Amino acid sequence: MDTEKLDMQSPDLVNENFEKLAALFPNCVTEGAEGKAIDFDLLKQELSHAVVEGNKERYRIEWPGKREAIVTANLPTTKTLRPVREDSVDFDNTENLYIEGDNLEVLKLLQESYLGKIKMIYIDPPYNTGKDFVYKDNFSKDAQEELIESGQKDEYNQRLIANPETAGRYHSDWLSMMYPRLKLSRTLLGDNGVIFISIGNEELQNLKSICDEIYGETNFITILGRLAKKGGASGRFFSPNVEFLLVYAKKIDALNPFKDEMDEKLIKKVYTNVQKDGERKGEYYRTMGLYQSSLTLERSRNARYFIECPDGDKVIPPEGKRWRVVEESFIKMLDEGNIEFKETNSSPLFDENGNQSKWNIYTKIWLKDREEEGMLPNDFIDKYENRLSSKELQKLGIPFDFAKPTALIKYLAKIIDDKNSIVLDFFAGSSTTADALIQLNSEDEGERRFIQVQLPELTGEKSEAYRAGYKNICEIGKERIRRAAKKIKEETNADIDYGFRVYRLDSSNMQDVYYKPQDYDQNNLELFADNVKPDRTADDLLAQVMLDWGLPLSLKIEQLDVSGKKVFKVAENSLYACFDSGIDEDFAKAIAKDEPLRIVFKDSGFKNDTAKTNVKQLLKQLSPETEMKVI
Repeated sequence: MDTEKLDMQSPDLVNENFEKLAALFPNCVTEGAEGKAIDFDLLKQELSHAVVEGNKERYRIEWPGKREAIVTANLPTTKTLRPVREDSVDFDNTENLYIEGDNLEVLKLLQESYLGKIKMIYIDPPYNTGKDFVYKDNFSKDAQEELIESGQKDEYNQRLIANPETAGRYHSDWLSMMYPRLKLSRTLLGDNGVIFISIGNEELQNLKSICDEIYGETNFITILGRLAKKGGASGRFFSPNVEFLLVYAKKIDALNPFKDEMDEKLIKKVYTNVQKDGERKGEYYRTMGLYQSSLTLERSRNARYFIECPDGDKVIPPEGKRWRVVEESFIKMLDEGNIEFKETNSSPLFDENGNQSKWNIYTKIWLKDREEEGMLPNDFIDKYENRLSSKELQKLGIPFDFAKPTALIKYLAKIIDDKNSIVLDFFAGSSTTADALIQLNSEDEGERRFIQVQLPELTGEKSEAYRAGYKNICEIGKERIRRAAKKIKEETNADIDYGFRVYRLDSSNMQDVYYKPQDYDQNNLELFADNVKPDRTADDLLAQVMLDWGLPLSLKIEQLDVSGKKVFKVAENSLYACFDSGIDEDFAKAIAKDEPLRIVFKDSGFKNDTAKTNVKQLLKQLSPETEMKVI
């Protein structure tokens, strides 16, 4: 009896896109040399109201290598993430993740488990200043890769390349690096998600162009300016003090407006009135004219009506003008005590006879209400200079340059107004984002979770970090989280998640025969005995199974003993996994009592072929809702 096997690789995005197009435009499906294909000429016609006669000029950004960048994003990967318990803090219970490895491949691996689950992405990628490095994406299988996978050569010496301004593909290489990563990041965002990208002048224009293409120009929110530093003597014509944040929504209509805290200076300047009696006695408020000269009648004809004043006079705005609210809303505000009548010598209002009135009418705007509602943030951030990050890192004893201050990330996480969100940073650097979220959770009792992704780029042998014992940036980032979390816990004792699970990108846990059995003949039958690599642990297999089954890596993991065998229990009964040998009918009867939704075994783990068939049948009888698979 056949048992369905897990794919153990990331989704094939090309095939998925093909199936989606085929479902929408079945008449565009044709046959080519490689089998089924899309007739793109016909597809173009389906998407046009006019007759399509051939290639036409269009508005879009192009660069050498763009097609390769699209292919790179769509290529599936068989790599996996291996847990590193010794580097983690509270591994089995924490919901925070730190992932070491090339962010392109990591983003592919997260596609199913975190599809549409991310609320906020913040990244601070290389600015391409001429001194930066860019990631060199090369997925061709060659002798070099064999050396890397066998441990004879350090992959990360080869993953970054210099990108000087004199390079012939200075902008193109940077765009080819960013494009597939941004393309993959979009699918991880929920419909109400948002991405913030820090960037300098060098690639601001190009970055906006590719984000318009990937996220859609209609989902562009703004380019935030931020004061990165004050003064300085660098630069040719101006000293560069401003950096930028590109802001895009996944679906702008589904994104709630951002909410900033009230400005203290504005509060002191504007909210000077105090309620002297009634239910809101002692509360501060300000007044706003119910009629304002800029409000024309065309905007709402329902907002022009007479209002009776304390002396019985009835007043109305000038001809062609209106009140700020319709009559129904005014009556409600009046009943709630939020209307004030004041006598004045210069009223803009008129009575029933067309004479200028002595009354003006105001609404009360309560400070407490406005503080709860918040205010729209400005599109220029004049706080949180970069120099603040140096002081933060010095206090933690962490040697690292060019980090962003935690206050900036906290500010962005606060204005999206979601205390129960997942925040992704796939250019994690020194882990500023993780530090900021732990701080913020301790302050407002939030339950924000972070996913940090960082390439283990080697530190320079002459650097302070190297001398302090940090051989790569990941070692710096992990230690920062540990120290920051310890410091925050000591200072606040807040009941929050201070831990994080570490995963490391690696080649698949499965032997090549698992993916390409057709390449092996009868002389290689011994390879089929166990298709799992000998150096891989049960923890390794569980992580790859969770990714393949689309389960978040942050789910709670417990370990049980069932009939003398080690069983992983993930998120209560969401997934049971047992990779021990000798699986038989007695084990099936014992595990069926828990009625897990999913259960997975090693294909070679059954006592024999008969036991494999019987286990599947027993699970069907005793726990019919359980889905069984093997690797």
